[in-house]
Amino acid sequence: MYHVTHISNLAAILASGGLLADASDALEARPAVDVSAADVREARRAAALPGENGLVIADYVPFFLSPNARVWDAIRARSGDARLVLNAHGSDAYDFVIFVSTVKKVVDAHAATNDDFPAAVAVADGDAAHASTRVVSTSEGVDRMLVRLRSDLDSDALLTAELLVQETFPLELVTLLGVANDRVRDAVREILKASTYRPKVAVYPPWFQASEEEVLED
Repeated sequence: MYHVTHISNLAAILASGGLLADASDALEARPAVDVSAADVREARRAAALPGENGLVIADYVPFFLSPNARVWDAIRARSGDARLVLNAHGSDAYDFVIFVSTVKKVVDAHAATNDDFPAAVAVADGDAAHASTRVVSTSEGVDRMLVRLRSDLDSDALLTAELLVQETFPLELVTLLGVANDRVRDAVREILKASTYRPKVAVYPPWFQASEEEVLED
């Protein structure tokens, strides 16, 4: 699972101890570089999670389930996507950092305190704020949807799906930080010096190349 952010946001993420949801009370300021369009943010703040828990999609930290997710690929290719604003502060793919973790880490972390983790972890089979997207948030529902998404080889659903983690994603659950080149790796390591967090920083160019240039096999 993958969460993409601009390198300019990294210091604030480290200071907060994790990735914070858009609607989190702990989020004191907007990201230094936010490529999400304003109307998309508003839609996610208004889109309710199924059930009667009062939660909205913006209460969750979103993750892609593929390093070639459609939204990320639009950034890599600098192609038009109504969900993105790519004209400020520099938004070339190599300016981004990818937080990488695993579904197992997330599920295990929440199952330790709540067997069903109702609403703490959710999976959407497309844009989570879209009316036609199915969102599930029970352990059984999450397991079933993940199996379906991974097994349907003829569908591109995995490229549009989201895994959602309520409120915050602690840095200790991050497996590694992916970057595009040595220059960005060195810049990330310099930023990390101000933090006690010491993740592996891996240079992996294919994650930062548009899909027509490089197709990464899962």
